[in-house]
Amino acid sequence: MKIHFIGIGGIGVSALAQHFAGNGHKISGSDLAYSEILEKLRKIGIKLYIGKQKAKNISKDIDLVIYSPAAQKDNPERKAAKKLGIKCQSYPQALGELTKEYFTIAVSGSHGKSTTTAMVALILIKAGLDPTVIIGTKLKEFDNSNYRKGKGKYLVIEACEHEESFLNYWPKIAIITNIEKEHLDYYKNLNNILKAFKKYIGHLPKDGTAILNEDDKNCLKLKALKTKFYTLKQKEVKTLKRILKVKGDHNIYNALAALALARTLKISDKTSFKALSNYKGSWRRFEIIRRVPLIVSDYAHHPTEIEASLKGAKSTWPNKKILLVFQPHQHQRTFYLFKDFVRVFKKAPIDRCIITDIYDVAGREGKIKVDPQELVTKIKRKEVFYLPQKKIIPYLKKNLESNQVLIIMGAGDIYKLADEFSTRR
Repeated sequence: MKIHFIGIGGIGVSALAQHFAGNGHKISGSDLAYSEILEKLRKIGIKLYIGKQKAKNISKDIDLVIYSPAAQKDNPERKAAKKLGIKCQSYPQALGELTKEYFTIAVSGSHGKSTTTAMVALILIKAGLDPTVIIGTKLKEFDNSNYRKGKGKYLVIEACEHEESFLNYWPKIAIITNIEKEHLDYYKNLNNILKAFKKYIGHLPKDGTAILNEDDKNCLKLKALKTKFYTLKQKEVKTLKRILKVKGDHNIYNALAALALARTLKISDKTSFKALSNYKGSWRRFEIIRRVPLIVSDYAHHPTEIEASLKGAKSTWPNKKILLVFQPHQHQRTFYLFKDFVRVFKKAPIDRCIITDIYDVAGREGKIKVDPQELVTKIKRKEVFYLPQKKIIPYLKKNLESNQVLIIMGAGDIYKLADEFSTRR
């Protein structure tokens, strides 16, 4: 089958493209800009169209078009496919079809999806179950890939709640790490988010299992017919704190979720603890990219994630000064969670903080615009100030000291600054 992907450079879409390519299909794809992910796809023989997406990229011999949720109805490639009568599916729809072909383990929640998915995958691999994995980050254990092709019956995926995309998935086991106010441009309020999660739990078969965080008050509202809970109060916490290379209480929770999953599948604790102790962390998840000065690249973009990451940093390096560079992600998220951002930054354990321009997400921004300098003004801390992104490297070259920790944080393109600065001397 010939399949074309619109927005093939996306972290989820690119993994699905690799899956179909690895199963003998002829794959092509388009994206607006080149990236490391696209370079990997090119190396495995996928034909790429880089730049402005064009109708001529869609030929009549294509059997299926799979598009990123960011590609709107007026996308020229989507319009061309429709005109030619080619079957079209969104990424969640296509992944949803795949979940029906496997024993699917899906990881959902406002935070911790990628790390928990990685931990689950590594436990299954250690147990010899050889899973196929589609994950929203790159893993060192997968040769810095976001995809692993397995020969077993298990499929491990992230199931994101954005615009109810997880309602396309049909897992046998659903892990839910936590539920908070997020994606409010779509959901409007927490009640609607809970309704969506309840529908999602309803996708479990009669012999399915929901694994929920007992310490999360919103998870407790989702108790299903067959539910297992995990909690930070368990005796395993001491062991996990000792063996995990990734620090912070939030990663203890992620590991407990993975451990609960392993026990559901009758995998021994010895196997699980060995796998968890070998986990090296994920791309942009509190990733140390240079030792002197110490530079950390982190994906946190929700107030709760920011709070957890900074708390973990301070507990890891209590005697070091922390310099944070933060790129807000989406004007709409910044607008709806503005008070929470202010609250977190007011008490954050940081010595200096640069807040830079808000990252626009193509196809997901509305008319709302937020000035990042307004955020700085409301935080009311002299340590927190605004700089445009182009001025950050000159500032860091002049002010960063060898005994400091530099954390470059955000879900947008700020990681490129981290990569660039980490190679400078």
